[in-house]
Amino acid sequence: MVEMFSYDFMQRAFVAGIIIAVLASLSGTFIVLRRYSLMSETLAHSALVGVGVGLVAGYNPMWVAVFVAVISACMIEYLRENFAIYSDAILAIMLSGTLAVAVVIVSVGGAFNNSLFSYLFGSILSVSTEDIVSISLFGGVSLVVLLRYSKELYFIAFDEEVARTSGLRVTFLNYLLVCVSAVIIALSIRIVGSLLIGALMVIPTASALQYRVGFAKTMFISLFIALISVVCGITISFFFSLPSGATIVLCVLSLFIVSLVINKR
Repeated sequence: MVEMFSYDFMQRAFVAGIIIAVLASLSGTFIVLRRYSLMSETLAHSALVGVGVGLVAGYNPMWVAVFVAVISACMIEYLRENFAIYSDAILAIMLSGTLAVAVVIVSVGGAFNNSLFSYLFGSILSVSTEDIVSISLFGGVSLVVLLRYSKELYFIAFDEEVARTSGLRVTFLNYLLVCVSAVIIALSIRIVGSLLIGALMVIPTASALQYRVGFAKTMFISLFIALISVVCGITISFFFSLPSGATIVLCVLSLFIVSLVINKR
């Protein structure tokens, strides 16, 4: 076990993984309570458009992914607020549309290479010090915003109409939540992959909800599950030469099954 930490890339992998676990699990709590579970997948595919543009145009894919994901998040919320379309239908439309755009961009630009696959499936072992600094900086700001408005966001998730009549700035807070989630997802796809980040945001919260212990404790349980999954996933992937992103998701899925069994009994 100790030999893992003699490698610099493993040290960076654990730091990045722990940061993403904290961000994904806490933001995922609000996403799941809002019944926006598909939001994470949709924004991940939107971020993939930014990755494709970055790879083709020669820009930093992470920053372009953040920009495109935030724009997509605002568009989703605008459609939900102003048009008579069900939320799940909007998410499905955006997911399909952005994935199609991403495929066309990388195909025309000839960007089907190892760099693209690292964003699809995650490449936590190739995380650089610069990536960690960026994730820490913008992830920290996102975390502060979530914690600052946690009570209001929970109130809106519980009953949006009552929250609106109570004087809360519901529209502003809705946009804030989806934009923060977009930033976290775009920062995370290098670690877990755009095809897998949804699992790290949704499954820990879904597991924690099985214990029926209230909002605050649910957040802590979700955080604990995400952290355990990331640490175990990275460790297993190191010793058995497995893809890190997929291994992390399998670990969190295993803990979800355990939660189901425990609470069923």
